[in-house]
Amino acid sequence: MTDERESGWTLDPKYDTNGLVTAVITDEADGTVLMVGHMNAEALAKSIESQCVTFFSRSRQQLWQKGESSGNVLHIVEMRIDCDQDALWIIARPQGPTCHTGARSCFYRKVTDGGLEPV
Repeated sequence: MTDERESGWTLDPKYDTNGLVTAVITDEADGTVLMVGHMNAEALAKSIESQCVTFFSRSRQQLWQKGESSGNVLHIVEMRIDCDQDALWIIARPQGPTCHTGARSCFYRKVTDGGLEPV
């Protein structure tokens, strides 16, 4: 049985005990997963308003707009929420590399039986 959150048309995120939802960011051009971050209610509201991705930094305990210091902003093309509203999928147009290492994606290594290898 589904409830209004699962079948309705009202945005009603189910935040975890820390007040966060997970956000997966993909590139609009080819679907590459660029990064995963977390949003609280304020970060989600700022993202919707500005159409640029804003996260909540768990380590710094504060909001940060992706690209605020590097200029590598993630422009929102489309934002979706999953069936029970506890995870977001954001399709974005990246302005430069997404990863703080300078890589296009934060997922630039694959796990193998010998360790890690570049993708």
